Amino acid sequence: MYVYRNEDLPPDPTFPVDLKGLGYFLNDRDQIRQIDNPQEGFKYKVNRNDRFNIKHREAINECIRPVVLERLKNAGMEVVYLPLCSAPNDTTVPILVSKDIANKSRIIVFCGEPSQDLGIWAYRSIHEGINYGSAVNLTKAVLGEKMDNDVGLIIANTGQLIWHCASERAVTQQTWLASPRPYGNWGQPTMSWRNKIPHNNDWTQHVQYVFKKVLWPYVNGKKTRIDIIGMSEGGLAAVKYLQADWHVWQPYISGICLGDPQQTTYSDLDMGTIGDPLSFTSFIASRCRAYVLSSEPLGTTQAGYRLHGCNCYSSGESLNSECIIPAAWKHMLQWLDTLYKDPEHSEHVMLCADDMDDQMRREIEEQAMDHEEDTEAKDLEWKQELEAAAKLKDDAPKNDAPDNQIKQDENVKNDEEPVEEPVDISQKLENLKVVDTNVA
Repeated sequence: MYVYRNEDLPPDPTFPVDLKGLGYFLNDRDQIRQIDNPQEGFKYKVNRNDRFNIKHREAINECIRPVVLERLKNAGMEVVYLPLCSAPNDTTVPILVSKDIANKSRIIVFCGEPSQDLGIWAYRSIHEGINYGSAVNLTKAVLGEKMDNDVGLIIANTGQLIWHCASERAVTQQTWLASPRPYGNWGQPTMSWRNKIPHNNDWTQHVQYVFKKVLWPYVNGKKTRIDIIGMSEGGLAAVKYLQADWHVWQPYISGICLGDPQQTTYSDLDMGTIGDPLSFTSFIASRCRAYVLSSEPLGTTQAGYRLHGCNCYSSGESLNSECIIPAAWKHMLQWLDTLYKDPEHSEHVMLCADDMDDQMRREIEEQAMDHEEDTEAKDLEWKQELEAAAKLKDDAPKNDAPDNQIKQDENVKNDEEPVEEPVDISQKLENLKVVDTNVA
């Protein structure tokens, strides 16, 4: 049996954390392009050894992360570390909170995917524009260019929940797998309790902590209104938490938008309470909407109400769920603005053909047939009533004497009482005077 010694194994590949050193640059359209071929973007497969590809990709991502965070800070965001009140060297996870959020009457909370870094929608979208593939454009739209509006923003970090002891920072699973190894052929590092972040062990705990410890202190009585944008598992965690504590949050939640919804009516939503207008299930049906993968134009109605409990719409993205937010966040904000301005606004349930099973189709067909029969019966009854009325009119005795008598009376009256011509009164007086003069 042959055994390789460690010194005989190839070393773990390393790459410079520098775009130029990696052969890339940022063009005037904020896109990452190859120096040798400016028309081409990031290329994942640079070697037959996949370890090279993983390390090369992580080096590119390491260049992008600080650029995104710096732009978000310039747009009005601040980094807050959880758990709150932690010491500088403690095990923490960063999130982004807008400045002066305590004085805002409206707060938007974003809960993203567990696979993405803080403030980044998708790296595959980043390469089409750093602002496009990150939260920079959304932050500017929410907070305003001058950061003078009455809206606050919280961006949770459902991805970076693994503490990397060597670099003393929270990382994603992808970064964890790309962390340095003594030798390239060694397996991934083993996780232990040292890699867990207190109260933020996974994306479910993290979202709960954000709501309880970060968001709740900023709720200012019943004046504060909260909007939620959730992506995949981040949205699922928010939905589950709100359903469990809906009696607490119901006065404050204005609307929910989900990308790639994960909640189901079979296991996550209590469909038995949908008839109660104050229940969370009813709220999901009336003031929540989801955006799903579809090649149809953005905002086109899609099937999914029976599965997810809310109306579903096309995101305009047909391949990758992580690209839904870059494609649809503007549409989401417009709808959330509508809900915020009109607290009584409610979605109309829209069922597509794919939302219906065989039993529902049969019931709808039976209802349609019953409705058609009722309509035909009412039309027949109305027709019979019209025919009966016409028959009664035809059977009534004809009596023209009164009309003829009236005409005759009018003629007689005209003969007996001819119309007199108008007489000039002054002329009659003159005649009288003449008579009097002659008498004298």
